[in-house]
Amino acid sequence: MTGREEITYERASERIGRFMTAIAVIGTLGALLAGGWKWGAGFLVGSIISGFNFRWLKRLVESIGGSRTRGGVLLALRYLLLGGGAYAILRYSPISLTAVVTGLFVLIAAVFVEVIFEIVYARK
Repeated sequence: MTGREEITYERASERIGRFMTAIAVIGTLGALLAGGWKWGAGFLVGSIISGFNFRWLKRLVESIGGSRTRGGVLLALRYLLLGGGAYAILRYSPISLTAVVTGLFVLIAAVFVEVIFEIVYARK
C-alpha cells in the first residue's frame, strides 16, 4: 500500500481493545446516570467479563499455528470459573442482570466500530 499503513491483525486488535475501553467507560457512565449505581455496576461487570473474553479469544488466535499447545480442558475451565463467578455475583448482589447482559455486548460493539473504521480507512 503506497502512502498508507497496512491494516494488520495486531493493529486491529489494539484498536478493538481501545474501542472496548471507550465503550465500557461511556456505557458505564450512561447506565449510572440512567439507572443508578445498580445499573452502572452491572454494565461495568458485563464489560469486564467481555474484556476477559476478548483477551482469551485473542490469546487463542495468537496460539493457533504456534508451537505451544493449550488443552481444551483449560479453556473450558476458564469459562466455568467465569460463569461460576458471574452466577455468584448476580445471585448474591443487587446489581442489575439486564445491565450485566448489556455490558457483555461491549466486545461486539467494539468489533462493529472497528469494521466501520476499516471501511472508512480503506476508502481513503
